[in-house]
Amino acid sequence: MLSRSTIIFFALVLAVYLGRKAYLMPKYSTSDEIPAFNATLPSGEAFQLKDLKGSYVLLHFWGSWCGPCRKENHELVQLYHKMKKEGSNIFQIVSIGIETGRESWLAAIEKDGLIWPYHVGTFQRFRSPIAKQFGVREIPTTYLLGPDGRILLVNGKPDEIADEIRDHLASN
Repeated sequence: MLSRSTIIFFALVLAVYLGRKAYLMPKYSTSDEIPAFNATLPSGEAFQLKDLKGSYVLLHFWGSWCGPCRKENHELVQLYHKMKKEGSNIFQIVSIGIETGRESWLAAIEKDGLIWPYHVGTFQRFRSPIAKQFGVREIPTTYLLGPDGRILLVNGKPDEIADEIRDHLASN
């Protein structure tokens, strides 16, 4: 039989675990409409998410300092090439760097071969307006948006993203 203090200890551990899990969950879920945002690309050009409506858009929150993000970048480059090779010109990636410095972010984009045109740097890490707007508290975080701007998939792996786009195209 467990002692009262042991039961209390395990209850506290469980509460902390569940609380942390709830805190880290993305703010939006499948079928939610994503809020619009404006940003500036590294070239200085203005970017508006609404300009990509009609395309499948992967919002990819990542960091140059994040090991799992850098690993996923490689897989996203492969996905991007694969979708373009299959003739899908309606797939775009918008990478949003959760950073403190512009130089390390730009160096990681180049080193990882992130060739898509949409890169947004936020240099206040998780306190940036975009990170707060999307409730990003851990990275990598991804949202796959359908052509109507609604979320199709949250935190999907690259192969799941490709499958979701193909399934969605086949059903429409």
